[in-house]
Amino acid sequence: MKDLAKLLCSSVKRKNSFRTERRNIVFHREQDYRRCLNRLSADGIKPVKAIDSIRFICCHADRAHSWNHLHDHPRVAYVERDRKVKAHGMRACPIAVPIVRARIPWNINRVQAPQAWKSARFGCDVKVGIVDTGIARHPDLRIAGGVNTITGKSFADDNGHGTHVAGIAAATGNRRIYGIAPRAKLYAVKVLDNEGVGFVSDIVEGIDWCLSRGIKIMNMSFGLNGDSQLLKDAIRRARKQGAVIVASAGNSGSLFKQIDAPARYPETIAVAATSRSNRVADFSSRGKGIDIAAPGVKILSTWLNGTYKRETGTSMSSPHVTGAAVLLRGIKPGMSPSEVARKIKKGALRIPGGSNAVGCGLLQIANAAKAKGRKTS
Repeated sequence: MKDLAKLLCSSVKRKNSFRTERRNIVFHREQDYRRCLNRLSADGIKPVKAIDSIRFICCHADRAHSWNHLHDHPRVAYVERDRKVKAHGMRACPIAVPIVRARIPWNINRVQAPQAWKSARFGCDVKVGIVDTGIARHPDLRIAGGVNTITGKSFADDNGHGTHVAGIAAATGNRRIYGIAPRAKLYAVKVLDNEGVGFVSDIVEGIDWCLSRGIKIMNMSFGLNGDSQLLKDAIRRARKQGAVIVASAGNSGSLFKQIDAPARYPETIAVAATSRSNRVADFSSRGKGIDIAAPGVKILSTWLNGTYKRETGTSMSSPHVTGAAVLLRGIKPGMSPSEVARKIKKGALRIPGGSNAVGCGLLQIANAAKAKGRKTS
């Protein structure tokens, strides 16, 4: 059997270039993972990232170089290209909104959030991770902490998308608007860059960071058309540890007959977008796996530099459901991911469109809080 550490070192490059791409390798055994890390270090090669909890290393590799010898090695679980994902926002209205007296936006009322606030204690101190472009400081946001898995530096938002998503989920109403769960503890998990693009490996590291800090509700308003075993495994692992993962379906409309990953993974709650008239948005992706729908057209929320904007996309729909999960766990802290998903789907308002467009229907949080019935996986 060929030496695994030697094989890996012969396959990677020390630096990124136009000829390289990022590749992810996951090992079956802890000792092989450690041995490869030590060998890389001895050879002066620094991995892009390594995550101990899942025995995972990401490295730069020559695009033209085959990794079949590593794919086929019995001590390697799998090797895959580190794919890129993209935020599901569409930026329909880039004009900043003037500051006026704080209020509850139409979309927050539409999903019955205020009716659940008292019993859920407004989501008080429930931790929620916004896995996105980061979160900017804002008078209507309470940020408890965060991480930047791209550079290891500031988790501040340099795009706006993550700040907008965070406001829908948990704007405090201190200045301008309320979100779904105004007293949630927001964590900025910056995995996407200033263009709203990021690698799967950065997302997986962000998930691992959340789990290690007891953050068991995560919003993922991004996706990819392809697939990733690494991302799939990370989502499955998070679900097994009690995490509720909410993901946007995508903005491809009826162009493809499939929603994006990670929304199409069964461990997530997949969210489609609706308009103010309670109809599925034209841009909202269709396909098997959609669980629920929520407003996603011209949604007012927090933005960079203390401002507010209206944005459109399934990115905006997803945090409505994330906020709903926060409120449900505010009512019953030990509620399992299965029970959260069941209640959300059970309480939905039936609207036109069919299950491949709107799932069970429009999110209704107060109804979800009262929902009873058989548990589903």
